[in-house]
Amino acid sequence: MEQVAQFFESQPPWLQSLIGLTALVLLALAVNYLLKHVILRAAAPWLDRRTKTIDKSVGWLATVVPLLIVSNGIALVPFLPLAVRELVANVAQTLIVLSVALSIVKALTYLNELYERLPQSKHRPIKGYLQVVKIIVLCGAALIVISILIDQSPLLLLSGLGAITAVLLLVFKDTILSLVASVQLSTNDMLRVGDWIEMPGMNADGDVIDISLHTVKVQNFDKTITTIPTHRLVSDSFRNWRGMSESGGRRIKRALPLDQNTIRFLSDEEVTALHRFRLLRPYLAEKQAEIAAWNARELAGEENPVNARRLTNIGTLRAYVLAYLQHHPRISDHFTLLVRQLQPGGQGLPLEIYCFADTTAWVEYEAIQADIFDHLLAILPEFNLRLFQEPAGVDFGGLAPAEQV
Repeated sequence: MEQVAQFFESQPPWLQSLIGLTALVLLALAVNYLLKHVILRAAAPWLDRRTKTIDKSVGWLATVVPLLIVSNGIALVPFLPLAVRELVANVAQTLIVLSVALSIVKALTYLNELYERLPQSKHRPIKGYLQVVKIIVLCGAALIVISILIDQSPLLLLSGLGAITAVLLLVFKDTILSLVASVQLSTNDMLRVGDWIEMPGMNADGDVIDISLHTVKVQNFDKTITTIPTHRLVSDSFRNWRGMSESGGRRIKRALPLDQNTIRFLSDEEVTALHRFRLLRPYLAEKQAEIAAWNARELAGEENPVNARRLTNIGTLRAYVLAYLQHHPRISDHFTLLVRQLQPGGQGLPLEIYCFADTTAWVEYEAIQADIFDHLLAILPEFNLRLFQEPAGVDFGGLAPAEQV
């Protein structure tokens, strides 16, 4: 060792500096290789193998050690100008700060991945909050890096932040709005990943696939992706279909427009013929007894049928539709079920069906709804009723031409 030292000291200053720098770089590279390719590989079985994020976090943290060697060892290199030593030391310290910041950022990402494996993550996502912490970490790292490069205390830079608060608020306006919106969405449980939302103002109609600090991604039913600023979900209105999905039933609300010209009283022969409908027998028996008792009590011997109560085809159809829905195996009996008449108008008399299917699956729901209305449309002639339909060109084409004058 003494001979090596004597040989080293006998060399010219520039060569001593070069040898010192080479030794410092080789030492830093050797430590870096030892940490990342030996120690980390040996520790790999104890790390989470389901993600590479933790490896990246530990890798950035391991980078700090060789940088510390360079930062502290540069002062031991002989005959090196002071300006070069300070420059190398400052660059190394800057890289140390950035490595630690990136390691923390990756660790926060890994924390979010761990949380997303839990069932409650769908109800209470923390991705937005972690993104705020990442921003704070990176801003703090940038502040420390600037203080290192200009060789000033970070406290001095912090004291000057008051003068640029307005600028910072302007720059981070969207971030602040998004943070407040994220807190409101999470606290009030307004939105979760997997919810079906509808927001016409943003052309969004589909499932929420990601909730972050600044944006919410919605995959529409046509497989396009709509990106919505988080604060717009608080400032604007949107529809969340989660309540429907969790209820287990989906509403059917559709009307049959009936031609008002076909509505009339039923004759005794028609009432007798309707007894062949098994679903109508209880209604007809009860209604006929009620009408007979009322007529016997109120008419007092009058025989003019205009003063008597009689069954109508529209009322009997309404009773049939209600009984049909009550006996339908795919209509839920846990929700409201009614058949009602809406206000008549120029488009006929709407007979509205209001009920709930026993499933929320879209394809099954549409099939159940279609089967119900297929049957109702086909059964209308049995009650001497028909749908209202505006005339088409074919209808006018069948008219006889007017006589020419």
